[in-house]
Amino acid sequence: MTDQALIALGLFVIAYAFIVSEKIHRTIVAMIGGLVMIACHFVTQESAIHHIDWNTLGLLTGMMIIVSITAETGLFKYIAIWSAKRVKGDPLKILIILSLITAVGSAFLDNVTTVLLIVPVTFSITRQLGVSPIPYLMSEIMLANIGGTATMIGDPPNIMIGSRVEDISFIDFINELAMIAFVIGIITLIILAVFYRKQLITTEAAKLKIMGMDEKKQIEDSKLLVKCLIILGLTIIGFFMHQSLHIESATVALAGAFLLLLLAGSKHLEDALKHVEWTTIFFFMGLFVLVGALVDTKVIETFASGAIDLTGGDVTKTSLLILWMSAIASAFVDNIPFVATMIPLIQDMGEMGIDNLHPLWWSLALGACLGGNGTLIGASANVIVAGMAEKEGHDLSFVGFMKVAFPLMILSIIISTIYVYLRYLI
Repeated sequence: MTDQALIALGLFVIAYAFIVSEKIHRTIVAMIGGLVMIACHFVTQESAIHHIDWNTLGLLTGMMIIVSITAETGLFKYIAIWSAKRVKGDPLKILIILSLITAVGSAFLDNVTTVLLIVPVTFSITRQLGVSPIPYLMSEIMLANIGGTATMIGDPPNIMIGSRVEDISFIDFINELAMIAFVIGIITLIILAVFYRKQLITTEAAKLKIMGMDEKKQIEDSKLLVKCLIILGLTIIGFFMHQSLHIESATVALAGAFLLLLLAGSKHLEDALKHVEWTTIFFFMGLFVLVGALVDTKVIETFASGAIDLTGGDVTKTSLLILWMSAIASAFVDNIPFVATMIPLIQDMGEMGIDNLHPLWWSLALGACLGGNGTLIGASANVIVAGMAEKEGHDLSFVGFMKVAFPLMILSIIISTIYVYLRYLI
């Protein structure tokens, strides 16, 4: 590794230490860290802009606008009361229901869009019950990433693999990953429910208050609601079709957002833009540049190539190493540039004589997607929820998240190891 690479790695570690300590806001740390990388010429400004995943940022911005306008109709309050009444206001059962909805939504939309829709519902319910939203947010984050593992469109690593590997289809992802994602999701949800059960207690008065509420009265603007549902439906259809239409998901989301603004009226524009999580958007920009510097200085490629060389080309060893390496790396470094580096390396192994690369692809998908549950910055959904929680006055801290999530992430990778070995390697 060159001196330049070592210095870049050192700067990244320093920035990461500040993010973990939470002494300075993570957005400030990420942006300053990215600017320092540019100033030190570890990444050029042109390359830094290239490394920023504008598709992710566009998707986030578009969906935030759609969600903020939809929230004005009272839809989320309606869903909150309706779902709470179905389980008679039981906080634990509500956690289970919202988590399952999150998992399914993450599989067939994407995990970022799903948490943007579910988290406002969560805050509304927990305010009514007088309980902390943190257990709900933790469960929703983890189930979002697990659910996103199940399909090609659920999580960015899967989208990248599906678009770059010609012989893997949308159906292949469901056939190979949906069942193991379902098993991991159920196990994770059971553990979280047991872990948080003592915190999920409310009064009978709060339950009766919810049971006595009329969810229909929460709809404040039915005409706007119809417009929102139509645009949301068209946007979801667009997500399903965007690959066949050869347009990015960000284009779909932004088109939906500004079409809704056109239908709703310009009076909603300023309020909608105020509700965009700009601190989260800028955090991602800084983080992409930080990691981009590691890509340009060959730090990520050096680690990935060296790890693969250790296996000597053995499929079993390589698959399991990729699974664990991608999981650990994705927990601490954004999984998008890591997966982007791993894809050509795995393709090169095919040219060197390994005939069946499928175990390696599924190991990469499982490790990268599930590994995002390890820390608060491991996946886009995690950061989005943390930003929304902060606006609501709730601290979803890096260390607090990691204490609960990291052991569960390791458990999910252990289960995945057994699955990959039994299904593909014996």
